Amino acid sequence: MSRFSTWVGIALAGALGLSLAGCSSTGGKRAEDARAAAAARGGAAVDTPRWTFAMITHAGDGDTFWDIVQSGAEQAALKDNVRFLYSHDDEAQQQAQLVEAAVDKKVDGIIVTLAKPDAMRASLARARRAGIPVVTVNSGSAESKEFGALAHIGQDEAIAGEAVGEELNERGREKVLCVLHEQGNVGHEQRCDGVEETFDGTVVRLHVNGTSMPDVQSAIEARLQSDAAVDAVVTLGAPYADTAVKAREGAGSDAEIDTFDLNAKVAAGLKDGSLGFAVDQQPYLQGYEAVDLLWLYRYNADVLGGGRPVLTGPHVVTGDDAAALEDYTRRGTR
Repeated sequence: MSRFSTWVGIALAGALGLSLAGCSSTGGKRAEDARAAAAARGGAAVDTPRWTFAMITHAGDGDTFWDIVQSGAEQAALKDNVRFLYSHDDEAQQQAQLVEAAVDKKVDGIIVTLAKPDAMRASLARARRAGIPVVTVNSGSAESKEFGALAHIGQDEAIAGEAVGEELNERGREKVLCVLHEQGNVGHEQRCDGVEETFDGTVVRLHVNGTSMPDVQSAIEARLQSDAAVDAVVTLGAPYADTAVKAREGAGSDAEIDTFDLNAKVAAGLKDGSLGFAVDQQPYLQGYEAVDLLWLYRYNADVLGGGRPVLTGPHVVTGDDAAALEDYTRRGTR
């Protein structure tokens, strides 16, 4: 693909039974449908023991990014004869309780995000003492090894931000609004830090209430109306890109809208020119490889990364790449 920049690295007790079985609105049915399809094909690709892996993320309700992560994990679990349990909570203490519950359940492996790492330290220490292998995914690359994880799979947020800064330079932008939609998420701060590191112009940070799209739109619109010098807006998640486009229209601004992460709407926006570029961290791959890595560790004591994160991004995607990705985004794997 043209201009497809890639950085590759060296790579809670009764309640839990319900929440882990399918906490997202779509995950449970999708998983059952997938299992039925696998059964029709003859089942798993391996005959290893039916281990149970739990994935606990900091996802908020309705965040489609995590549907893609979950989908990748479910597909790998089917192949690997793994019982896959998924739960999520965007409140750090609640996420930590879900990890504690997975430990109490004596699962065979845990996959967890570290968006707010300090809240997760004690829970992961319990997992380590219980002998449960842990893989961190998506956020927390800097803390993963310290917390005793086998590996971290995701993108380095600072490097991803640097890629954005460099792309903005190439596009001749001079003042960028970096929109942070989740208070306390260290990875989001690192993304904006990375933009500042390489961008030759000015970076202004805007904290918004990411749980309310009307609030997000009004906040971006107000900033664009008050500062005509802003010629680029960078959102830190795909669901917010379309909202930023609406805010630009409401403000009568000509600012380019760019975003981290990819979904079907972003691909369409790249194609029709309403978006400039997107940074894809391949969430399907994050879920898939996390399950696969735990299976490999249980089966063969394999590890990946040599103590460094296994990077799934960033990939800078432009309108030139959108057509090739549309089918994948439509089916929910990119």
